[in-house]
Amino acid sequence: MKQHIINFVVTIIIALILSQFLPWWSVMVAGFVSALFFRLKRAAIFLVPFLAIFCFWAVYAFIMSSGNDFTLAKKIAVLLPLGGNPYLLILVTGLVGGISAGVAGMFGNVLGVLVRK
Repeated sequence: MKQHIINFVVTIIIALILSQFLPWWSVMVAGFVSALFFRLKRAAIFLVPFLAIFCFWAVYAFIMSSGNDFTLAKKIAVLLPLGGNPYLLILVTGLVGGISAGVAGMFGNVLGVLVRK
C-alpha cells in the first residue's frame, strides 16, 4: 500500500513539473518514470498512474474552466457528442489522460523488470 501512495504522489508531482514545459504527453512520461522506479504489482501497475493522472487532469481542467464559467468547455462539449455538458468533457479529459498514463506505467514497469534482471 505504501508503494501505491508513493507512486501516486510521484506521478502527480512529475506530471505537474513536466506539464509546465512539455505538451500533453508529459503525463505519459510521468507514468513511465514513476512505474520504472517504484514497482507495482498486478492491476496496480495500470490503476495507480491512471488514477493519479485522471485526478490531476480532471482537477486541472475544472480549475481552468471554472475561471471563465465553463464557456470554452461548453463550446467544445457541443462539438463532441457530449450534449454541451462541460462536466462530461472534464470526465472525458481525465479518462484520456489516465489511460495514457496507465499504459505508459505498464510499459515502465515491464522495462524496469527487464532492466533489473
